[in-house]
Amino acid sequence: MDTTVSTELQMLFCAIALGIVQLLIAVLASVGTRGMPWAAGPRDDPGAPLGKMAGRLERAYRNFLETFALFAAAVLLAHALDKTNPASVLGAQIYVWARLLYIPAYVFAVPFLRTLIWLASLIGILMVMSAIWPG
Repeated sequence: MDTTVSTELQMLFCAIALGIVQLLIAVLASVGTRGMPWAAGPRDDPGAPLGKMAGRLERAYRNFLETFALFAAAVLLAHALDKTNPASVLGAQIYVWARLLYIPAYVFAVPFLRTLIWLASLIGILMVMSAIWPG
């Protein structure tokens, strides 16, 4: 039985780890702003507004969530259909690196570059999908 893990699946694992790290950072920043009683409570009250950095960390995490499901579905479908190729490998790598670079670009409010990095992550997803597309 072959136990090798494809690069696409390795990148999916890295993307999951990145999502967990982003979640933890966003939560810690939120608790730092709103306090532990708010975090441990029922959160019926929205709490204090997030500061600039905490707000950006939360928005960067939410942006990750918007693309992650698409990336995961594309990788899993390519893997299940055994249709991976060099383009899908590169696309998966581009997605993960772009999502990693997106965090500081968003937190430090780097205009245009942040958008280009987001676009790169989308292109990465499309490259993975290109392996699946018939033809």
